[in-house]
Amino acid sequence: MNPLLEDFNTPYNSAPFSKIKNEHYKPAFIKAIKLAKKEIDAIVDNSKVASFNNTVEALDFSAELLGRVSSIFFNLNHAETSEEIQKIAKEVSPLLSEFGNDIGLNEKLFKRIKSVYENKANLTLSPEQTTLLEKNYKSFVRNGANLNNTDKETLREIDKELSQKSLSFGEKLLAATNAYELHLTNADGLAGLPDGVIEAAAMTAKEKEKEGWIFNLDYPSYIPFMTYADSSDLRKEMSFASGSKTNKGDDFDNQENVLKIVSLRHKRANLLGYDNHAAFVLEEQMATASGKVIGFLTKLLEKSKPIALKENEQLTNFANKLDGTSSLQSYDAGYYTEKLKQELFDLDDEKLKPYFKLDNVIKGAFTVANKLYDLNFEEINDIDKYHEDVITYKVTDTSDELVALFYADFHPRPGKQNGAWMTSFNNQFIKDEVNNRPHIVNVCNFTKPTETKPSLLTFGEVTTLFHEFGHALHGMLANTTYPGLSGTSVYRDFVELPSQMLENWCYEKEALELFAFHYETGEVIPLDLIKKIKDSANFMEATRMLRQISFGMTDMAWHSTNPAEIKNVVNFEQKAMGETKIYPHIEGTCFSTGFSHIFDGGYSSGYYSYKWAEVLDADAFEYFSKNGIFNKEIATKFKQFILSKGGSEHPMELYKKFRGQEPDNDALLRRAGLLA
Repeated sequence: MNPLLEDFNTPYNSAPFSKIKNEHYKPAFIKAIKLAKKEIDAIVDNSKVASFNNTVEALDFSAELLGRVSSIFFNLNHAETSEEIQKIAKEVSPLLSEFGNDIGLNEKLFKRIKSVYENKANLTLSPEQTTLLEKNYKSFVRNGANLNNTDKETLREIDKELSQKSLSFGEKLLAATNAYELHLTNADGLAGLPDGVIEAAAMTAKEKEKEGWIFNLDYPSYIPFMTYADSSDLRKEMSFASGSKTNKGDDFDNQENVLKIVSLRHKRANLLGYDNHAAFVLEEQMATASGKVIGFLTKLLEKSKPIALKENEQLTNFANKLDGTSSLQSYDAGYYTEKLKQELFDLDDEKLKPYFKLDNVIKGAFTVANKLYDLNFEEINDIDKYHEDVITYKVTDTSDELVALFYADFHPRPGKQNGAWMTSFNNQFIKDEVNNRPHIVNVCNFTKPTETKPSLLTFGEVTTLFHEFGHALHGMLANTTYPGLSGTSVYRDFVELPSQMLENWCYEKEALELFAFHYETGEVIPLDLIKKIKDSANFMEATRMLRQISFGMTDMAWHSTNPAEIKNVVNFEQKAMGETKIYPHIEGTCFSTGFSHIFDGGYSSGYYSYKWAEVLDADAFEYFSKNGIFNKEIATKFKQFILSKGGSEHPMELYKKFRGQEPDNDALLRRAGLLA
């Protein structure tokens, strides 16, 4: 018996993780692909004239089993991987690429899709059906349906190799991250570090049966060390370890993967008739073209860089006054920024962390969702978890109807990638009059509880939790007919709107007083601290914006340049980042070889979307803030036109239905304090 191929017969049809063994995955993939091919054959061989129902709709509902197996396996490959799982991933990824090509390059299937598309003027279709038809037709064209047979075979080989190289990139990055540790046995190296950080490092050492303290490249260890450690030498060592981890010419080196991935993407785009990969990707985004993206980022650069240089001058003068440091390196920035923030605002994370116990912040996010969207969250223990750290919840509406299952996975561990993300084990769709509700996952890497303290979050981690929970709400509240348009299946430069939007509540008194309680005394966060949070919201904002612009520019450079012109990863990266840099490059480091968003995470030619979506979220939150952050009428419109609609209509049309107008592009600059 293979549990992946059987009816789950579990509460809410949840994944039976305790029954699934590694040896089940590959046979399940093979069986699911075989079944999906039969479903495609049934569509192609249908003797009836191609129609929306028997062709377009049937295609979107096909391969349901394969989708289920894939979502479980690849989610675990990111959150709970092992050498065996990584080996399976390498074996099945080419099979999936081949299957994807079997569909995209199926001439008979495309002929039926094209027939329906060319007859759409005579059909009575809903906006969602029209969108699905257009998406399917464009997807076939954009993925080689019009190629000759020789070029189709070339495309298959490219896609197969791309899937392998992307997997390799992620595996090397995770292995390199796990391989490094800073082992301190002399307490002098701990100077400046908060007690909780020291205790966590001691606990890590104890777990590894070592004396002293161990710091590593996981965010809850790395970021506090770089922020508080007094030793510039140790900060430099940690920074170099992070920046060079996949750029050393060893087994973890990703330079070859980077060059090969961009080369394959460029070759693929050319084969399909596009100048480059960026042109291919952006055709189906709100931005539409690389020139528009570059123009957008350049405008932000022009507004932010002069102010960022002044911020750097202020920081350098402060460092010189504080301890005689006359010039700053990148590994100094976090340390002195925190010190300056303490001086200017009498505010630091150590003052705030006692008010942000993880359990309370989770409940706070739930309360905000309840006040805005009438959602209720109940912790349940009758469904399987893939790791003991995971917490599971049943999400219901005011009628006690199931809205979603929610899996929360919040602490780092070996086998779990760094960072934070939202994904799903089961998507929402409506079939045979049954609304299949989604199973949504949030994965983060927050500090673990210690022997004396619960998990306490920095304010940055609070906003991260709300950000990912905003994505989760987009998935939970999905209410479309077709799985291909459900939830976060939207344009990449629109998908960040719900997540970045929810971060705004972290700065508001009405919201903070719902969950910011001192973990020992129960005292609600004082008004003066709330004011300091608000007052410091734009502290070093231009520098932060410049950093994001830098990443966006680098992404666009990699995917709009002919790879034949790229000879060296580091040199190319430095040129791409040139106008955005403040600190000198540290020899031996490279950002791109660890840039998982674009080489292993689906954001290629799309990293700009974080700033693009910030324009939308700044404009949208202005609407809330002028009328009340818990205004029910506005929240209902956001739920109705943004969160529930997925990709069922063009995002600008959905946004205008919510907002009543197109977004004001200056809203972001106003919020950031960058408008004169």
